[in-house]
Amino acid sequence: MAKISFIGMGVMGFPMAGHLAKNGHDVTVYNRSSKKAELWVGKFGGSSAPTPKEAAIGADFVISCVGNDDDLRSVTLGADGAFGSMAKGSVFIDHTTASADIARELGEAANGFDVIDAPVSGGQAGAENGVLAIMCGGEKAVFERAEPIMECYGKTVKLIGGHGAGQQCKMVNQIAIAGLVQALSEALNFSKRAGLDGSKVLEVITGGAAGSWQMANRGQTMLDDQFDFGFAVDWMRKDLGIVMEEAARIGADLPVTKIVDQFYGEVQDMGGNRLDTSSLIKRLS
Repeated sequence: MAKISFIGMGVMGFPMAGHLAKNGHDVTVYNRSSKKAELWVGKFGGSSAPTPKEAAIGADFVISCVGNDDDLRSVTLGADGAFGSMAKGSVFIDHTTASADIARELGEAANGFDVIDAPVSGGQAGAENGVLAIMCGGEKAVFERAEPIMECYGKTVKLIGGHGAGQQCKMVNQIAIAGLVQALSEALNFSKRAGLDGSKVLEVITGGAAGSWQMANRGQTMLDDQFDFGFAVDWMRKDLGIVMEEAARIGADLPVTKIVDQFYGEVQDMGGNRLDTSSLIKRLS
């Protein structure tokens, strides 16, 4: 059993920390809104702390899943940040989807402890079911220590490279998703305008070369005009902004991703900020 601090009780962090508790770990949680932390303790046991710094005291592993670079910097390097109290030999695991720059910054700021950047894919359902894909950046020996902890809520946990490589891998993931959802949106819209039965079309093509997770899990809900599946358009635009900045830095051309990012902007203009990413189809209907 490990002593673990988990920072961030959002739609992802809440169930992820729950899996740690269910696996017998001693978990202390922190959330900016203390009510969510109290709800977690009421459901899973453990304890809560008033600041990240206090939550991290004595922890073998400190885990975060917050909003963006600024949030991450605040809960780690701020006046009440976890880095101010982390024990020597402990490990900080960050599941935030953030920039590669902040991952490297935190790696350099660590003093006597180690850092793994470990963004996740799989959405709210993946977190609740403990089957997330986790892409990691950091040192191999540190990853091997942290891997059993992440396997409490991860189905695939992989070391990609050094600090920042996990974040770059997540960028690859988001590039692929953006293109897939746009293509699926166009395909389903074409099917509708051609007068076809969309459900029958999906039944046929999902098992063929066109099949994908997005098609299997979101195709029918897109036809049914249902877009309440966790990962919001606002968050996707945040992620794609990070992607564009990194692409400019490394000289990668992303013509399709740039266009899809603009399309997500149109969904926001339609009031779809909190709809999930499959709502891209709404701008075509």
